[in-house]
Amino acid sequence: MRAKQISCCFSGHRPGKLPWGENESDPQCAALKKRLWDVLESAYEEGYRHFICGMAQGCDFYFCEMALQLRHCHADVTVEAAIPCASQSACWPVEERQRYERLVAACDYETLVQEKYTPGCMQRRNRYMVDHAALLIAVHDGQSGGTYSTIQYALGRKLDVVVLSPTE
Repeated sequence: MRAKQISCCFSGHRPGKLPWGENESDPQCAALKKRLWDVLESAYEEGYRHFICGMAQGCDFYFCEMALQLRHCHADVTVEAAIPCASQSACWPVEERQRYERLVAACDYETLVQEKYTPGCMQRRNRYMVDHAALLIAVHDGQSGGTYSTIQYALGRKLDVVVLSPTE
């Protein structure tokens, strides 16, 4: 079921904005993943059952992996990959592309926001997610950019918003 009132979406930083970059074995990354898991479990306890992920590298992957893990624990959880354009992962390193493909294949739903890349397709994907959810979970360090814009859009749409700092 993908009803807006039980749907949660996510926005967060790519590796370039994270203090540990791509090193997911860094203790700070492990700590963030633990906090993200705790927030996802709380969302489930509050009645959220559908989790929408924008499928970017970095925090989106963490969120998607956690949502799939939550689905493993609770059969009523569904996970949706919101893909901004068909070529989203085309220029990524092979390992990241394979991770992306594994995650998309594991999701219950796949929504392609638009076929071809345009400068605004990532923002369209973010707005799609917010427009189809009642809760936004974000990993944000205060910098301007896509995650900041998504948080502002979600607040304007009266969503509940949970913001996690990458480091705490």
